Amino acid sequence: MGARWSARRVRSGRGPRAVLIDSPRGTRRIGSVSSYQSVFRQSLFAGQTVVVTGGGSGIGRCTAHELASLGAHVALVGRKPGKLEQVHQEITAAGGVAKGYPCDIREEDAVKKIVAAILEDAGRIDALVNNAGGQFPAPLESISQKGWETVVRTNLTGGFLMARECYTQCMKAKGGAIVNIIADMWQGMPGMGHSGAARAGMLNFTETAAFEWAPVRVNAVAPGWIASSGMDHYPPEMATHIRSLPRKSPAGRLGTESEVSAAIVFLLSPAAGFISGSCLRVDGAVPNAKRAFEPRGRTPAFDGFHLASTPKVLS
Repeated sequence: MGARWSARRVRSGRGPRAVLIDSPRGTRRIGSVSSYQSVFRQSLFAGQTVVVTGGGSGIGRCTAHELASLGAHVALVGRKPGKLEQVHQEITAAGGVAKGYPCDIREEDAVKKIVAAILEDAGRIDALVNNAGGQFPAPLESISQKGWETVVRTNLTGGFLMARECYTQCMKAKGGAIVNIIADMWQGMPGMGHSGAARAGMLNFTETAAFEWAPVRVNAVAPGWIASSGMDHYPPEMATHIRSLPRKSPAGRLGTESEVSAAIVFLLSPAAGFISGSCLRVDGAVPNAKRAFEPRGRTPAFDGFHLASTPKVLS
């Protein structure tokens, strides 16, 4: 995979350097080379290997960048090799270390093999960010068994398999930390009941694993309405609804990928050494808002991701 791709840095005048990705499809400019603007100490994860599932886009991509900027060797896991390779090139161009490991986390044998491959390359796994997930909008009455099981396998079963293998193949003997990414599903998840059920199951799994696998720490992060590339994957008829979300948030805006990543990094850090079995919400207090609520202002956003872009649906 690596032989067919390369990254070059170029400078235009006195401006910042840019990254040119050479691929079989041609050359693409992906932006200026800059460091991730993390609030955490730069060498926080130096020498550690962190696995990030769903690392090819959205919150996973952002988190991979931040972890790499803090010294981690990032193992990018996902189904699409091209996306993993792009993020690998981005991180390498910014001075970090990452490698892609294509895998369908819904398949048990594939998960066993990919965790073993990461261990063969890196020697250990210090942390897992269980970020991979996906769903489609549909009322409960129209969801088929196949549709239901597909989402549950992605958002619950796959996360369990990744966590179990990282634990049994490495963390049980050497310790570590796991962060499971769930969602804002506190009062049900109308329109996405399959995902809500799976995410609720992942929270319960988190609480159980925190006890059974101690001293390995297992926590969850529940993002709310985040301005991420995932928003562009929903049907066009949802665009008006998505654009209305900031008006329904006490924060007066959507969250950023960087704000979710910061929560993940905190839970992986030594500062969270006495935190396990917990869930950190990153949702601007949306679940606490009454339906008739009108925001009174807007909170300042944090966006440290130097390659962040606004979802097309919000443009």
